Amino acid sequence: MVRVDGLLPVRPILLTGVAGFIGAAVAQQLLERGETVLGIDNFNSYYDPALKQARLTQLELGPSSSERFRCVRIDLEDGEAMAQLFASHRPRAVVHLAAQAGVRYSIENPAAYIQNNLVGFGYVLEGCRHHGVEHLVYASSSSVYGGNRTMPFSEQQAVNHPVSLYAATKKANELMAHTYSHLYGLPATGLRFFTVYGPWGRPDMAPMLFARAILAGEPIRVFNHGQMQRDFTYIDDIVQGVIRCLDKPATPDPAFDALHPNPATAAAPHRLFNIGNSQPTQLLRFIEVLESALGHKAVMDLQPMQPGDVQATAADTSALAAWVGFRPSTSIEQGVDAFARWYRSFYG
Repeated sequence: MVRVDGLLPVRPILLTGVAGFIGAAVAQQLLERGETVLGIDNFNSYYDPALKQARLTQLELGPSSSERFRCVRIDLEDGEAMAQLFASHRPRAVVHLAAQAGVRYSIENPAAYIQNNLVGFGYVLEGCRHHGVEHLVYASSSSVYGGNRTMPFSEQQAVNHPVSLYAATKKANELMAHTYSHLYGLPATGLRFFTVYGPWGRPDMAPMLFARAILAGEPIRVFNHGQMQRDFTYIDDIVQGVIRCLDKPATPDPAFDALHPNPATAAAPHRLFNIGNSQPTQLLRFIEVLESALGHKAVMDLQPMQPGDVQATAADTSALAAWVGFRPSTSIEQGVDAFARWYRSFYG
């Protein structure tokens, strides 16, 4: 890991969760366009830290990374360490992607979500407030839509019925960020990611779990007997959306009506956007495409619906397109093929 042994030459972009799936991909794109990046991660053992280290190694090997990239191991919930980090480096912008992830794990270990996703985010907001951060972009999730069955999901819909603690913490993040925008004028943009997949993905998510089992000839667990639908969104599209939003700080909505409030905007500089492919795919179809890309058939173990899960997701991305002129568009066939090629290369 690159150690923080001195200040970066300019005020950096602070990127939390830099060794994570989305974090590493965003950092790579920022470095490639010449940005200076200060990354933080706690390298916890929720999944194999070796994969996180491998992602980080890719960043360290990039051109000029030694001059424009630093990474420090830190826990978000360590308030003193976070305050020192902000005071020392005074980031000009923050991309907050660190979180305790996973819907099902939030049922097993709720304390991890409270500490990381709530307490930790509070320290991020305090750092932004006190050190002149020009824009905070933070990860929310499609999980906030919870029990909502109106498709596609729109930012203008209420999100008052979360079905997992993970989803509840993400909704809480949106409320916390809005409050700081209102009280302190902090421009903040929340991004609701929809089922992100692709090379360097998370081992706890279906594409990685399925690929490992299919190639090993083992059964894959298919929940709700396969009657699931997800708006699978390729990692490159997510990265493009994050960076375009980063480049356009949130502003107050001049049309905001307090008598008929729009949940997606505010009188404060706070905005919410979906980032999804807007092409929801049946889970059985996703498995079929993955089988084709890997050249092996899956053995399916059909299971009932899991607590905290939702049957379907689909993103309305018209607000994102209007704001930054971008819509995710990578087809499931293109994305799964790229994922499968990476998986075979990385795992052998």
